[in-house]
Amino acid sequence: MHVTLRHLQVFDRVAHHRSVSRAAEALHLTQPAVSMQLKQLEGQIGLKLIEQVGKRLEVTEAGEELWMHARRVQAEMEELLSAMRARRGMQRGRVRLAVVATANYFVPQAIAAFRRRHPSLAVELVVGNRQVVFDRLNDNAIDLAIAGQPPDGVACTAEPFLDNPLVVIAAPEHALSGRKRVGLAELALEPFVLREPGSGTRAALLRHLSSHSIEPRIAAELPTVEAVKQAVQAGLGLGVVSAQSVELEVSAGRLTIVPVSGFPLLRQWYVIQRTGKTLSAAAEAFRSTLVAHYAKSARTRSRPHG
Repeated sequence: MHVTLRHLQVFDRVAHHRSVSRAAEALHLTQPAVSMQLKQLEGQIGLKLIEQVGKRLEVTEAGEELWMHARRVQAEMEELLSAMRARRGMQRGRVRLAVVATANYFVPQAIAAFRRRHPSLAVELVVGNRQVVFDRLNDNAIDLAIAGQPPDGVACTAEPFLDNPLVVIAAPEHALSGRKRVGLAELALEPFVLREPGSGTRAALLRHLSSHSIEPRIAAELPTVEAVKQAVQAGLGLGVVSAQSVELEVSAGRLTIVPVSGFPLLRQWYVIQRTGKTLSAAAEAFRSTLVAHYAKSARTRSRPHG
């Protein structure tokens, strides 16, 4: 069996796009060249990897298994190339970064600061839920992850770099919005709009309420911070989100922060890498820029008590 890295690169793009033409565009190849590489790979493997289903290409079961290994091989090769580039300096390179959706409210600022210092380096950004981010970290498909809590079951190093206060939000016309102080026990009477199970914000809230023997009334479970904010703004109930994600809405008067005793819940944002992974010079420069960019904010941010 003679399978080349080029075979795997072509198959990866075809499987990702479910299209020979789009894979050809991404690889800067002709469609016949992509089709030939795919045919050669299937010949070497001895199994059908891609099949036509209606107007769409689908990956077979054997193809899915090959695709998993292909991504790992390419990640290892990228790590090898990054290590070699690190020895030559940072004239070129990229940082593969994955962040949970809420972090995307502030991470672009750090990326902009990094690009001002290193205009020749690129940042490849993936935004998703915790599962997506940590799956990529576990598969060694990224250099760094940013999340509000390190993952379980993955050997990693996590460095806190910024406070992540969780606040209770409400529509401006909500009865609790005009209060100077709201007792924690009063939350048991209010409906809540929460993130989906698996969300770090949801888990932190439920732990806090449970420690005070409070079980929240859940009016809705939504998959994104934006959906939670829209539902709260519409009057569906209270929400709990990262303070950084509602700065614009609060300043515009579309949402209010409810002064609940015991809030904000103080958490941290972490920059995370796999234990034992040698970061490329570009990734190490980004990690340093990120920590430095928010160091002053993290040191001087006041910690409210309640």
